[in-house]
Amino acid sequence: MDIIDAIFETIAETAPEIRAGLVGRREYQEDENPSGEEQLAADVHADQLLEERLLAIDGVGSYASEEREEVIGDGSELSVAVDPLDGSSNIKPNNTMGTIVGIYDAQLPAGGHDLVGAAYTLYGPITTMMTAVDDTATESVVEDGERHTVNEDLSLPDEPTVYGFGGRVPDWTDGFTDYAREIESDSSLKLRYGGAMIGDVNQVLTYGGIFAYPALDSAPEGKLRLQFEGNPIAYIVESAGGRSSDGDGSLLDIEPDGLHERVPVHVGNEGLIDRLEATLDG
Repeated sequence: MDIIDAIFETIAETAPEIRAGLVGRREYQEDENPSGEEQLAADVHADQLLEERLLAIDGVGSYASEEREEVIGDGSELSVAVDPLDGSSNIKPNNTMGTIVGIYDAQLPAGGHDLVGAAYTLYGPITTMMTAVDDTATESVVEDGERHTVNEDLSLPDEPTVYGFGGRVPDWTDGFTDYAREIESDSSLKLRYGGAMIGDVNQVLTYGGIFAYPALDSAPEGKLRLQFEGNPIAYIVESAGGRSSDGDGSLLDIEPDGLHERVPVHVGNEGLIDRLEATLDG
């Protein structure tokens, strides 16, 4: 088993423990994460499990997560960047959340072209896992910590049917508002937005469409983190034949300025991303 496969297997093996650990960990801690967001006990628990398990893999030299200020490890081998519990605010109403992992062959922070693999687990009615390596996206079901492949070469459907846009509507830029109104007027597209990026992206990969958390008037840099969310998700979507964009070009082309750098995120079918960039450029 190579290092990337070992990382994927470890994520799958840990997923049932993360999911079981959600019970009784719905309260907020006193501390905030490095992005200034309140931490749930479930965030901390998932982070601790993944740090311990992933750093124990021979060939993984560094671990970083949204929940920690600094990188752990010396960066001498592969680095993993983790969002331990994406959408953890959904734990109170018992809605979808997940875990996102980017595998970089470089010291963190690293650019998207340093990714050699990426994955996410989705804790929905069932636990599923999406992995990407060598331009191929694979979907699996996770049962008792084991992956069972259901689609070994997943591609976005050619005819997109869903969209989901984050951020407060009054805070959208004029350019993105114009694009959103254009999408809303398309009767072939249906709104699907659940408040956890990972769930909304999974809908796009399943049905085709677009997910966006755009630049805002109050936050031109966007909300989502490049290392932990933007790059891994872009890598998976592009491996499935889609496109990613910060509004100008692929997220994978961005040279990072810091570990917790934020970025506007738009991912989905190529045609929808092309239209987005044309609208924002206009």
